Amino acid sequence: MIASNRKQTIVELAIVLTLSLGASALYSILSLVAKLTSPTGLGGSKTVINQTASERVWLDVSYQLLDALVGLAPVALVLYLGWLHHQSKLVSVYGLATDASWPTLLGRGLALAAVIGVPGLGLYLASRALGLSANVIPTDRHPQWWTIVLLVVFAAKAALTEELIAIGYLFDRLNSLGFTPRHIIVSSALLRASYHLYQGFGGFIGNLVMGLVFGWLFTRWQRGGKSGLWPLIIAHFAIDAAVFVGYSLIDLSSILK
Repeated sequence: MIASNRKQTIVELAIVLTLSLGASALYSILSLVAKLTSPTGLGGSKTVINQTASERVWLDVSYQLLDALVGLAPVALVLYLGWLHHQSKLVSVYGLATDASWPTLLGRGLALAAVIGVPGLGLYLASRALGLSANVIPTDRHPQWWTIVLLVVFAAKAALTEELIAIGYLFDRLNSLGFTPRHIIVSSALLRASYHLYQGFGGFIGNLVMGLVFGWLFTRWQRGGKSGLWPLIIAHFAIDAAVFVGYSLIDLSSILK
């Protein structure tokens, strides 16, 4: 195990977040400012989450798969750092241990996805009506077998990146700095909300609530000796996959506008 002190942990956190979710938060803040100061305002702005990179299919697929692969580098980094800090205890510290069968973990994750996803859709529609959110378009891709595969890959990348860094890694490092569980949960939720600010204030509020719920469940499950992270990863993946693929297959432009 590597020797660790407070200063080293702070520097490590700063580097990891700068390479991942922290950078996304800064770009999101700038994107929000741009939307608020644009002639159309926030309500008249548009954001496409999964954009086509090229009109040529093979090149678009190559770009997107490369982006997904490179985007998972911070996940590999936090797993490596976790191994240096905890060795074989990494699995339990990050909540990756499997205390139950995969069908049980899948059930927890899907139930959580329903609890978070349905109210989240309602919040988006309400915030759009009030002009507090941009028009968030999940994808500009037309349904093809390969586009569905890409969208599922994007959903998996988002779920792994956000939950492993904002929950597994961040909870461990803030705990080592002496943060209380309550402060850790709030800090993680604020980070999650901040890198969704590009969607507007509705996205910020929705993801803040999601972060608080996910953080509370992770802490509770970890304390009870259960797998704390897998249900969160499954829930996040299910929500994103449903939105990405659903929008691609069904014309929801008249609803999600």
